[in-house]
Amino acid sequence: MDLSELNKEQKKAVLTTEGPILVLAGAGSGKTKVLTTKIAYLIEECGIPAYNILAITFTNKAAGEMKDRVIKLVGDKANSAQISTFHSFGVKIIRENATLLGYSYNFNIVDSDDSLTVVKKILKDMNLDPKNFNPTNIRNKISSAKNEMISPDDYKKYACSEFENIVHNVYAKYEILLKKSDSVDFDDLLLLPIKLFKEYPEVLLKYQERFKYILIDEYQDTNEAQYILTKMISSRYKNICCVGDNDQSIYGFRGANYRNILNFEKDYKNAIVIKLEQNYRSTTTILDAANDVISHNKERKDKNLWSNKGKGEKITYYKAYDEKDEAYYVIRKIKEIVKNNNYQDIAVIYRTNAQSRVIEEALLGANIPYHIVGGTGFYNRKEIKDLLAYLRLINNTSDNISLSRIINVPKRGIGTKTVLNIETKANTNGTSMYEAIDSGKELVFKQLIEELINDSHDITLTDLVDKILDKSGIKEEYISEHSLEADIRLENLDEFKTITRAFEEENGVISLSDFLQSISLITDTEYKYDPNTVNLMTVHSVKGLEFPYVFVMGLEDGLFPHINSITGGLSELEEERRLCYVAITRAKEKLYLLGARSRTIFGENTSCSESRFINEIRPELIEKDFKEEEISKKVFFDLDERPKVRDHSDEFKEDIEYNIGDNVYHEVFGTGKVLEVGKNTLSIAFKSGIKQLMKNHKSINKL
Repeated sequence: MDLSELNKEQKKAVLTTEGPILVLAGAGSGKTKVLTTKIAYLIEECGIPAYNILAITFTNKAAGEMKDRVIKLVGDKANSAQISTFHSFGVKIIRENATLLGYSYNFNIVDSDDSLTVVKKILKDMNLDPKNFNPTNIRNKISSAKNEMISPDDYKKYACSEFENIVHNVYAKYEILLKKSDSVDFDDLLLLPIKLFKEYPEVLLKYQERFKYILIDEYQDTNEAQYILTKMISSRYKNICCVGDNDQSIYGFRGANYRNILNFEKDYKNAIVIKLEQNYRSTTTILDAANDVISHNKERKDKNLWSNKGKGEKITYYKAYDEKDEAYYVIRKIKEIVKNNNYQDIAVIYRTNAQSRVIEEALLGANIPYHIVGGTGFYNRKEIKDLLAYLRLINNTSDNISLSRIINVPKRGIGTKTVLNIETKANTNGTSMYEAIDSGKELVFKQLIEELINDSHDITLTDLVDKILDKSGIKEEYISEHSLEADIRLENLDEFKTITRAFEEENGVISLSDFLQSISLITDTEYKYDPNTVNLMTVHSVKGLEFPYVFVMGLEDGLFPHINSITGGLSELEEERRLCYVAITRAKEKLYLLGARSRTIFGENTSCSESRFINEIRPELIEKDFKEEEISKKVFFDLDERPKVRDHSDEFKEDIEYNIGDNVYHEVFGTGKVLEVGKNTLSIAFKSGIKQLMKNHKSINKL
């Protein structure tokens, strides 16, 4: 078998076939090639029946690609090898031993939506209000407990609050209900094989004899159940090869335990450790920066990436004035890059989903095609569309589409049948659905909208958003969910306030109608799918991908590294550093690092400190594309790239006392007369009509 294309360490990983082996495969070091070649070598050169080989990875796509590559190397004889995900392997074991576990061969597998339905049914049977005991949160708690190998009885021992006691009771009933339904959930696909092996040692022995050679991909991402299952099957022959990179362990929030890879040599005595440090992706400069950053982590196995690709360009660091300046800089550089390259060669990476909004708007304005990798565009996210529907209904109660969307958001017991009845009544009477509402829970919703309409007359758009989130119950619902998804949705809703604040500060106008019109110009802009687009994604989504040109945005302490990690302790901060390492190593040719001196976060302008990760990179690797004195001015770029510079001064004057009847002058609307004076607003009559403006905005002068 030809191994000439492998480097020395890759070849060693392939040729070492007996006993425990840990392959520390750095980013871009060809780990998939090593894994597939090793499987082929075992079959072709060592005469190991493919039937005796188990290879596990984390996604169906990766498993499929791995099997295809092995078949290309050795032919159809590879078909009998078990190359699959952990969950697919679990299904196989359960099906083959269903009766021993108390299930039929045709047992059902419930997905996450089905399991949530089961939890809701149990809560209903227990007469518990889902508003007080969020079903999604409880489902997630049960899933986490299962992944940590905690049974309902064990959970009861740890329960120390009313909520945890409820989780225990639901968990216990959930397990009984699934069993009665001859069903298992995704977590059971790992738990039940472990249970089987513990209760029936002879069954474990059968699988140990079958799978004498075991290969595990992405070992740093294994959770407790995956770790135990792997250890049980490999304990007889110990011919286990685990491939992974502790420096790329970034899924702690999903239950992955990076210590599994760090403890490999303790778990398997006489283990051979092979380091794949030659990177085939990036320039030496990029790799040196990655090594600099990750070397500050204490809990890691040491390795040092290197490359034969040459030194390459220095890393460009741009410290922007604010997030808009940061986005405009990216636009300028993209335009330079695509003169000789394609859009698809470019990736823009950010730490949080909410950051995508500013760069999306800049790309749209510059008519640059893009797509969100592993996510949804900011204005297409459910929570943002819900919030916009509230604003549109407040602005125009005849908006039946918006009303239909949010009348039961958050859930307030108004079903589809009720909505259809309202629609029928409105059609019969020739009115809007809003006008047709006169009773029931829907009347409470109507009263809520009336309150918000009244509130909107004397508060800013930003304050109105806060009122909607609080009074509607949307914010409370997401807070009570206590899930990562809910936290992201809350973050996006807070980011929306940055949009309203920017609109208010532009010229002081706080017209809801004008604001919604400006938003519609953005949300109505769509691109047909085109593979030649700029790639936008979070750092978590970019793992496993690579691009010639990479922009990493938001490198400020509190954003990247995230504030939760800074206050959370060493372990959390080290995971953030691994995220930064992953981001840096996605770049093949050119890396741009960006941050801002100030950033509007959730509607509030905040001064930012430079990310500690920037300071961990040797200065000689970085070229600064800014001068400190230039940051004191705000730079705007037209689409034709001509800079316009204006001094950045406060948008508001000191508090000025206004009275009804005062004459004023506005930069845009001219002279006018004050009609109403609110706490934060002025209602002023101009020739062009009555405008509601921010009090003390610099565009207004009292005459």
